[in-house]
Amino acid sequence: MTTTRPAPPASAARLTPAFDAARLAHELAAVTGHEWKRQRIHHAAGHIGPDSPTDWRVLPLHSPGGDPARTDPGGPGPDDYTATRWLHQMPYLQTVLDQIPAPLNAVRLLALGPGAASQPHCDPKYALERGMVRLHIPIVTHPDAALILDGTQHCWQPGEFWYGNFSREHQVCNTGPARRVHAVIDVLLTRELAALFPPTWQDAAASADVLYNRQPTPDRQAHDRLPATITLPSGFLDFAADTPLTGPAVPVQVTRRDGRLRLQAGERTFALAHVTDGEYRYAGWSEQRTLRIGPDHIAVHARHGRAVTSQQLALPAATGRTSA
Repeated sequence: MTTTRPAPPASAARLTPAFDAARLAHELAAVTGHEWKRQRIHHAAGHIGPDSPTDWRVLPLHSPGGDPARTDPGGPGPDDYTATRWLHQMPYLQTVLDQIPAPLNAVRLLALGPGAASQPHCDPKYALERGMVRLHIPIVTHPDAALILDGTQHCWQPGEFWYGNFSREHQVCNTGPARRVHAVIDVLLTRELAALFPPTWQDAAASADVLYNRQPTPDRQAHDRLPATITLPSGFLDFAADTPLTGPAVPVQVTRRDGRLRLQAGERTFALAHVTDGEYRYAGWSEQRTLRIGPDHIAVHARHGRAVTSQQLALPAATGRTSA
């Protein structure tokens, strides 16, 4: 007897609603009086790569710390994602972003120059089982500017709202005479966001290995005294790893600054974002990995789609406590 596996969610899906293409183009004209910087990539180890050799230029609208020079998409680090000064010049696009029912990470305007093309590549962190997705709103395009995603060519139109599974192989190319400009929006997948997808996509996702993030809630934990040091599996600090609870134990300092819990591991600092009930994820990452610090133990969780693996780690007796 053979069994048929359900079809996975489509690699691309048009979401609702659509947006005012003319207003988006009008606001774009207000921020194109200077040459945008080239795109950079953000490595899992935390460092930022060099300028892209491709004529692929970026205007950051929502970036780590609101830095207007961060053309990379960012990742886990010491800062929350906040609006840059460029987004303040695009009030209509801000209202569009406010309608997205999910935590925002990077939001960038990406302009692909005439004759430019990327190499075929995959971006693994945007896999559905990791709970992070990338959305597009085209602003300026033409028939000679295309996205090839998972073997299918797309030419999305201005004002449309699209999801693409960019963990699959993809390439962008522009053989026309004008730049192609999209708003590219990185978000954590929530059930509220999934409700904007087509019914066929939602039906496929219901039986697929999808990680849905919870909507964040205010952090009302007292944290009167925190452990000065905790011990975590090294995989919990390696964002290229799909098995965060593996690897040798490493000491990590715990601090609280500006009302936020932070982890210090060697030269890297990570802000923590409260999810609910005293559970935290990394700012700039999904609930693929979370932790809860108790009075005498730490609970760490790793999620891969629907599966959850947990460990409870005792706090060392000599760790000491530090006031929050």
